[in-house]
Amino acid sequence: MRTRIITAIVALAIFVPFVIKGGIPLTILISLLGVIAVGELLFMKKRLLVSFEALVSFVAVVVTILPNSFWRLLPAPAFLNPRTLIYLFIFLLLLTTVLSNNKLSFDDAGALSLGVLYIGFGFHFFLQARAENWMAFVFGLIIVWLTDSFAYIIGRKLGKHKLIPKISPNKTWEGSIGGTAVATIVAIIFAESTHFATHFSLFEIVLATLVLSIAGQFGDLIESALKRYFGVKDSGTLLPGHGGILDRFDSMLIVMPIIVLIGLTA
Repeated sequence: MRTRIITAIVALAIFVPFVIKGGIPLTILISLLGVIAVGELLFMKKRLLVSFEALVSFVAVVVTILPNSFWRLLPAPAFLNPRTLIYLFIFLLLLTTVLSNNKLSFDDAGALSLGVLYIGFGFHFFLQARAENWMAFVFGLIIVWLTDSFAYIIGRKLGKHKLIPKISPNKTWEGSIGGTAVATIVAIIFAESTHFATHFSLFEIVLATLVLSIAGQFGDLIESALKRYFGVKDSGTLLPGHGGILDRFDSMLIVMPIIVLIGLTA
């Protein structure tokens, strides 16, 4: 527990100033985190971090993460855009299955392609939410952190009924509902006091909060399912006591895209 607390303090001391600053510094940091997260996926897949498919995946995730403003300012031909490049990277991974005589299998290429999209778009929308509406971004952070924290606390104290034991044996229905309840109450108070989403009615804010809290828990469960499939306890070891980047950002990678897509940042 001591290691976990120390790691959390150090990580927040590094991360929070970048989040507050935003812009290019945050983009660079998030791109680096995206590369590390893909590295964790490669490690779980037992692929070399210096292989061709690793290099392609690293470049692809950065291209996916980069904000839209970067591409608008880039002095390049119109065809040089994220969609074209992402397709090219996926094609290269598929081509590698042929040229490597299936040493890189279709399953490997598929996992890396999906992983790049999951990680890349998750972090892309993280940056977009931060850039478009600071309060909406904080709203998302509040929901994720409170849901996670109180699901753990309430689950430890009152949890009796397992949520999905084959995927995450420690999570309970009591913790899940309790975490969502606390996060919803606090997030609604925050939304009503800051008036950051005046284009949403109170009912829509309540509904959005519930959806985001539940989605965040699914993000956690998706990561748990991934680790179960590969037979690992944590996605990585970068953060002692916490695991890897995928372990810490699993909920964010689902919540931030939803915040942008439902129009909370508008």
